[in-house]
Amino acid sequence: MSKARHVAIIMDGNGRWAKKRHLPRAVGHQRGVEAVREVVRAARRMGLEALTLYAFSTENWRRPEEEVSALMGLLKRYIIADLEEFIANNVRLKIIGNYKSLSADIVDLLEDALAKTAHNDGTTLVVALNYGSQDEIARAAAQAAAKGEVTIESIGAELDTAGLPPLDLLIRTSGEVRLSNFLLWQAAYAEMLFVETLWPDFTPAHLEAALAEFAGRERRYGGR
Repeated sequence: MSKARHVAIIMDGNGRWAKKRHLPRAVGHQRGVEAVREVVRAARRMGLEALTLYAFSTENWRRPEEEVSALMGLLKRYIIADLEEFIANNVRLKIIGNYKSLSADIVDLLEDALAKTAHNDGTTLVVALNYGSQDEIARAAAQAAAKGEVTIESIGAELDTAGLPPLDLLIRTSGEVRLSNFLLWQAAYAEMLFVETLWPDFTPAHLEAALAEFAGRERRYGGR
């Protein structure tokens, strides 16, 4: 049986959760943040070394301006509200993606949180912000080439996730079965789990069940 060290989640279904209840999409996103909070706490209790959450993709800028603004506001409130909890519970925050192109107030908040949790050595919460995996791979390959050699190892060393444990399990909620430009390189030999549960309904019990299913899988890495 294998124990997962690094789990990633494509948190999908906030809008559909709200639509089913005849509520604004913003309410679905708010409930999604509550699910994040509980799952991050559970990941720490369950001993995960890293939890990577797909919070905002490079493609999400195509959404209506009002929705994007609401998502950024929720991000700010989450960081402000939970930073002290991260510090108290030894959670290290890491951001992947081009977060520095976000608004200055958000960048300042994120960099303050990164600095204040940098020395924590418990669970690493990795938040993918303004992230696209194809862009990440292209940047990493260019950086590897600039240093003189392009190999699997040299590209891997330049990825945003360098230094994290290899990705073990990738979960996507809401019944969609695609990766949506998320961790394409890292998922090469990761196990995948696609669940019907909409993200706001995803609970620590769902995470525990996912880890139990992972533990029962046989990983061959291309071998027999």
